Amino acid sequence: MSNKPAVSGGWSDLYKKEDWWAVWLGLGLVIAALLLWLSGSSISSISVSIPKWSEFGSVTSFLGANFGSLVLMFIAFAVVFSIAVKILGHQLSEFIPGFILIFIASVLVSIFGAWEWASKYNLEAPLVALALGLIIGNIVKMPKWMEASLRTEFYVKVGIVLLGATLPFTKIVQAGPVAFTQATIIAVSTFLTIYFAGSRLFGLDKRFAATLGAGGSICGVSASIAIGGAVKADKQHVSVAISLVVVWAIIMIYALPVFISVFGIPAGPAGAWIGTSEFADAAGMAAAAAIGDQAITTFTLMKVVGRDMFVGIWCFILAIVSITMWEKREDGTKPQTSEIWFRFPKFVLGFFVASALITMVIAGSDAPTSQSITDNIIKPITTLRTWAFIFCFLAIGLTTRFKELTSVGWRPFAAFTTGVLINVPLGYIFSILVLGGYWVAVAVK
Repeated sequence: MSNKPAVSGGWSDLYKKEDWWAVWLGLGLVIAALLLWLSGSSISSISVSIPKWSEFGSVTSFLGANFGSLVLMFIAFAVVFSIAVKILGHQLSEFIPGFILIFIASVLVSIFGAWEWASKYNLEAPLVALALGLIIGNIVKMPKWMEASLRTEFYVKVGIVLLGATLPFTKIVQAGPVAFTQATIIAVSTFLTIYFAGSRLFGLDKRFAATLGAGGSICGVSASIAIGGAVKADKQHVSVAISLVVVWAIIMIYALPVFISVFGIPAGPAGAWIGTSEFADAAGMAAAAAIGDQAITTFTLMKVVGRDMFVGIWCFILAIVSITMWEKREDGTKPQTSEIWFRFPKFVLGFFVASALITMVIAGSDAPTSQSITDNIIKPITTLRTWAFIFCFLAIGLTTRFKELTSVGWRPFAAFTTGVLINVPLGYIFSILVLGGYWVAVAVK
């Protein structure tokens, strides 16, 4: 069988490729939110966020009062995903039953994650979803019909497009050139460390090393999937990168707040340090929340704005590098440069378009209008994005086998850990020693 890449289908790619469907679905939800807001309504009716609770009676009361909205949210997700899945060639008779199970499990996970006891131990919903998926997936063999609903990459791609809508370009201005420079220096340093350690010290395939580097330096799971696709990394290698991101993310949830507390680091610089040294958004938010609201503010500006925005740029750069330097076909020739466009993750374009749309709406708005946009567009989309990531993490767990991960040996762990040993101290130096005053000022604005 030939390993030559498939020729692009031209215009048909717009409805035959998963990447494009992530764009259409993500942007469709954003546009729907905008139109509803302009008409005086909101997408909030299909955007349900489980509130924090300490007594189970309060969560049952909430579910009873919002059951209709929860059903509407399920229907909205099921309909839009089903349209894409059907056109992509999967059986709805398999996808729908599987997605029902995933949605129910995600609701249960969200309820658990909103429990004050779980919050105390930083057990955020996406991480709980991953843990639950891993336990079930490694004990029970998934039936064949479940495969259609375990669309790991599809869920995260839709989530990334929605992420763009929650990151208008105005936030980059708010973060400032100093913060953006810090994020750039640390992200590039960490990526290069992991890449060169992996490819040269530990002899890993360059595409595998690049996927590890992206997961450790940009936006964790999302970057591992996006970059892995851009450089045509082996699927198993992407799974290993995701697993290492999650392992170190969990370690940092507990290690960073303890260190910050022991040394009395102010909340602003602490949040910025977490933003440069955490490896997943959900885990980083949990760690920042343990410090306080000011830490959440600076964490968001550094991690979500300063680092997550890099995913599109890195996808483009590494697709070029992979095609022009790393890959050869069976006949010894290089892939054509036009393949850069075919391979570039199109959902990243959706990310930027979504960000541009919200930016244009916010630009020039007065304070009450801007607050209305936040309450009726950005917050509901953020909730839908969180649900998409929960679906993704649950699917990752259900499709990950520990035996497969251990088969690659210790070298990926060693390469990733080398990056951690550079990333964490460098983040401390910039966030506390060099720019501590800047982050204190930003946190209290």
